[in-house]
Parts: sequence; C-alpha cells; structure tokens
Amino acid sequence: MDLSILEEIGLSPNEAKLYTSLIEKGTCSINTLSIEANVHRRNVYDSIDKLIKKGLATEEFISGIRHVKAINPSRLIDIVKEKEEKVNSILPSLQQRFNEKAEHEEAVVYKGIEGFKNYLKDILKENKPVYFIGAKAFWLDERLKYFVPQFEMQRIKQGITFKHIYDHEVKSISPDILKLKKNEYKFFPPEYSSSVAIDIFGDHVTTFYGVTPGKLPKEPIQFTVVSKQIADGYRKYFDFMWKNLGKTRKSK
Repeated sequence: MDLSILEEIGLSPNEAKLYTSLIEKGTCSINTLSIEANVHRRNVYDSIDKLIKKGLATEEFISGIRHVKAINPSRLIDIVKEKEEKVNSILPSLQQRFNEKAEHEEAVVYKGIEGFKNYLKDILKENKPVYFIGAKAFWLDERLKYFVPQFEMQRIKQGITFKHIYDHEVKSISPDILKLKKNEYKFFPPEYSSSVAIDIFGDHVTTFYGVTPGKLPKEPIQFTVVSKQIADGYRKYFDFMWKNLGKTRKSK
C-alpha cells in the first residue's frame, strides 16, 4: 500500500505503518505490532498514542496486556474535513492580508483624445506625485482646452505635485506650460530631444510616442504599465537625470 497519501494528510511514517498494520492484522499487542509494522518497540508507544489522539486507534487490555486496534478508515475523511475547517477559519484573514500586499500588474493601451483623458483621470485616481521625462507640453493641445483646466483644478485640490524634465524646445515653443502650479521643472539639453515622453506616477508608467511640443498626434496612443517594480525603477532613472541636469525652476 502507498503510505505517502496517509503522510500527506498528517500521519508520520511510523503512524502510517502502524495504522495499516492494525487494519490488516486486527487487534495486536505492542510487541506483535512492532514486529508486523517493522517499527522499533520504543517508537511504537509514542506513535500509538498519537494515533489514539487522532481518533484512528483505540486500546484495550487483554489479560493485563495492552492491545491496540484500528478505528474505521472513514475517520481519515473526518481528519481531512477538520483540517479544511481549520484552514477556512483563518482563510478570510489570510486572504485580506494577501490582497493588501499583492502587487497589481497590468498593461493598458489608451487611444484617441478620450483615451488621453482617461490617462489624466488615472493621475487623479492614483493621487501621487508625477514625474515627467521628455515632457512636450502636449497638454496644451487644442482638443484638451476644456478638459485640462478642470483636471488642473482637481489636481491642485488634491495636492498632486509635478516634476518635469522638458525637452529644450518647450521653453520657446510652449512656454505657457511652465505656468502649471505645484510644479518643479528642468530642461534636457537640445541634443536629447525626442518624439517620446514618459510619465511616472504611483505604480503607473505611461509612454507616449510621436509627440511634439505643444500638441498630440491626430490619433494619440499611449501605453501604460501598472507595476510597482517597474515604476520604482523608472523613478530611480528620473532621480539620476534630475540630479545631473541644471538649475531647478519652480512655478509660482
């Protein structure tokens, strides 16, 4: 018989041997049981006591000699159910702790102006400081002229701060973006301008491509990855760039 199943539900190797021997041989004395199960006599006593506590064996004295017999194997099902009930009693607490600590990860693609608005809503929902790499001032896009002021009003109310590293051209092409409140900013040197921008806030990293100072593409697309590990890594990159660029400027 495969004793590993009995061990999986909590019996020790010796307990499994003794229990199956009792089932096969019936009532046995300790000496007989030790021989039949091939378990040293000094270990039989301890294992039998544990089988009795688990409700798998019972003892009786015949002519003053201690004998042991097995309880119906259906008791094994009861043991498994009892273990399940114990696990269920602590499962809600464990599940709550797991959910609190579990890292939420996903990837989202936002398309079009409405998708861009959803990205802005994510900033408000996350309610954390935002770090911008290669910022282009494309929030000044004409199609956002009614939405961005409402967004900004709510952002200031929530106290969400910005740190921008703008492309060099922004200071001449779209200087109005420098008036954003609760904003610190620096500029990349001219040779580091690109058509890519990256925003980091909370566990979100959003990447834009094909963007130019002051406006979005006709059909903007941005990729957002939600991952604490990735966001933390990008923030480290940002910190390095911030420390190695020029003077920090602040909006009034």
